[in-house]
Amino acid sequence: MTGTATRTLIRSATIVTMDDRLGDLASADLLVEGGQIIDIGPNIAASDADVIDGRDRIVIPGLINAHMHTWQTALRGYAANWTLLEYFRRMHAGLATLFTPDDIYIATVMGALNQINMGVTTLVDWCHNNPTPAHTDAAVRALLESGIRAAFFHGSPKPEPKPGEPHFSEVPHPRHEVERLLAGPLSDRNGLVTLGLAILGPHYSTLDVSLQDFRLAKEFGLVASMHQGGGPAKTSGGWEKLIEAGLVGPGVNIVHGNDLSDDLLARFVDLGVSFSVTPENEMIQGHGFPITGRLLKVGARPSIGIDLESVLAGDLIAVARVALSTQRALDNAEARRAGGPIPATTTIPVREALRWITIEGARMLGREAEIGSLSVGKRADLVVIDAGALNMSPVHDPVSTVVMQTGLTNIEAVMIDGVWKKRAGRLLAGGIEDKQQELARSGRRLVHDIERQQAA
Repeated sequence: MTGTATRTLIRSATIVTMDDRLGDLASADLLVEGGQIIDIGPNIAASDADVIDGRDRIVIPGLINAHMHTWQTALRGYAANWTLLEYFRRMHAGLATLFTPDDIYIATVMGALNQINMGVTTLVDWCHNNPTPAHTDAAVRALLESGIRAAFFHGSPKPEPKPGEPHFSEVPHPRHEVERLLAGPLSDRNGLVTLGLAILGPHYSTLDVSLQDFRLAKEFGLVASMHQGGGPAKTSGGWEKLIEAGLVGPGVNIVHGNDLSDDLLARFVDLGVSFSVTPENEMIQGHGFPITGRLLKVGARPSIGIDLESVLAGDLIAVARVALSTQRALDNAEARRAGGPIPATTTIPVREALRWITIEGARMLGREAEIGSLSVGKRADLVVIDAGALNMSPVHDPVSTVVMQTGLTNIEAVMIDGVWKKRAGRLLAGGIEDKQQELARSGRRLVHDIERQQAA
């Protein structure tokens, strides 16, 4: 098989559509043409299609990684023992300042390819190490080359200011870079790689900067995503002032949010704000427990991200499992503290976790009409899972098998926009071995240089 788009029929598969109208189909066909799903159901007639045997296979929507700093791929595991405060000091004020555009490129392309390998078809690349346009362009080029569907969230670096320079919290998001990207490499708003803004927000910037950045995102119709948490806020009462200015609503995305009050959380939900949690990293680095359950209580759902491969593995299904298990544990502990027994039934079904990494990721991006579920008319982003493997069989509930059993070796094939990016367990991208060596060289140089700098 080649990676070229074609008319493709997956025959006799278990299909977990994540479309509430279609549900799960025990043995059904799925037909793709021109990058779009054009039919789902039993016994589809398509004599001219490339037919894929779907027996003992589970087909799911392509996974959506809602938050990852892909530029850190060459530093895998290097920050695994750091708290959040150590991360700020040693990554942003240290290692990040040593990155060349070539470092950004190789980290981003290899990070994106690994996401495809793990079943992710849409990556929200939160790129906040781009001190020059060349760094930004290297990241965008890498995403385009990888073939992944991506939202490139353009951010800003966080070095310690030199004498005479303003602190990064006092620097508005660069309007000229937004205009340049929209006029150049990201001009196609319906393309495979699109633009969003990774702004500072009121937790990490002055009120004037927040107001300018929110207005910038609104003017250009871009998602405005920001970290919320990690020490005291830069602007006390900043969110209230942004709400009063009419700048908080759909298109605003809060990452983490662990320390938000219940009242403010509920207010955000009423306003249409989306949330992306990174549960495994939040607990590792000291953000606090994920707000998954708190969101569910006020009628909202999170999207989920990996966050940092410099800390943990880029396995989105595993991170969804962590989110599910953590919230169940918190719910069980709360029930027992209240003097009751263990809850009579689980508080969160497994299907919820699959929603968080599919349709909720699409909703955060405002693209639920195009991706996030397997539905006729949507883009053909899908994952084929080998359910006949030793660690998977027998399958009693396909959703439970996907969330609770699936690992990398079970991700057999990945399609993005109707094009196979992985088949028979193998990525179809070329030059991977050479790129792996380049990634290793980049990582070794960065670590060597920062350790030499610290020893001086």
